[in-house]
Amino acid sequence: MQLGEIERSLWDAGLTPRGAFHPAAGAGIQRSAAAILALGLHAKQQEGKVNARIQLDIPSMQTKVSPDEWAARVDLAACYRLVADFGWDDLVFTHISARVPGTADEFLINPYGMMFEEITASSLIKVDGRGNKVVDSPFPVNPAGFTIHSAVHGARHDIACVLHTHSLNGVAVSAQEGGLQPLSQQSIFILASLAYHNYEGVALRDEEKPRLTADLGDKTFLMLRNHGLLTVGETVADAFVSMYAFEAACAIQVRAQAGGGKLIAIHPQIIAGAQAQAKAVTKGLGGMLAWPALLRRLDRIDPTYRS
Repeated sequence: MQLGEIERSLWDAGLTPRGAFHPAAGAGIQRSAAAILALGLHAKQQEGKVNARIQLDIPSMQTKVSPDEWAARVDLAACYRLVADFGWDDLVFTHISARVPGTADEFLINPYGMMFEEITASSLIKVDGRGNKVVDSPFPVNPAGFTIHSAVHGARHDIACVLHTHSLNGVAVSAQEGGLQPLSQQSIFILASLAYHNYEGVALRDEEKPRLTADLGDKTFLMLRNHGLLTVGETVADAFVSMYAFEAACAIQVRAQAGGGKLIAIHPQIIAGAQAQAKAVTKGLGGMLAWPALLRRLDRIDPTYRS
């Protein structure tokens, strides 16, 4: 590698300022810069090897389930990775589920104890409506996750995915008495189909299920007071893109309030037409308009979610 190429590589890697390899620079500086580059490139190569080694050894489920279930597993694993990538995860403590195609009460959910960035299609746990594992797994299921997701899937047969987060922005707005306010374009789509559920403690009791589902009703968005956000969708893509808008609306509200100035509310008549506007913007595809691009994003980062 010529000095000019070394200099450019170092600059691109953020390892040295321009001019380290200028002819006027001393030979010692040039040798040091070259050594830094070699170490940096070696570290980058080793990082890739380490990342490959630390993947959990989970047998593939692809040949053990139907093609439809495998497709659902890949989409759900992708959703977990995307939630982590966008910074909405909460260590191992939140959950996303997807109904198993062709079944009455079975759904897929994360192995409790795995980070969202580790989730793969094969690692997802299949449970029935009573919480029994349909396929054995060494991992448990988050009990609060089962309570929430079994309740929603049991009541809403029109949806295939339930996504729940504890994002900082979402919890912050959920703690405000007025909830989500009509302050942004993003907010109008949520407000057109938003419900609220009061906090009853960690969701571990079956007796909370009917109140949770009654509050959700036929809505797409549910704000869990003092707790977080929840979206549902006919597809994993729909639930994810809805959560993207929900999270964005909450983030905008928190920032707008922090500015201290008088806020301008959007007229209710505009909110009333928001669902029709959303269909026009997404060309009737809903979340599927953005989903292929989101999968390409993941494939560039780490395609192991598909395994």
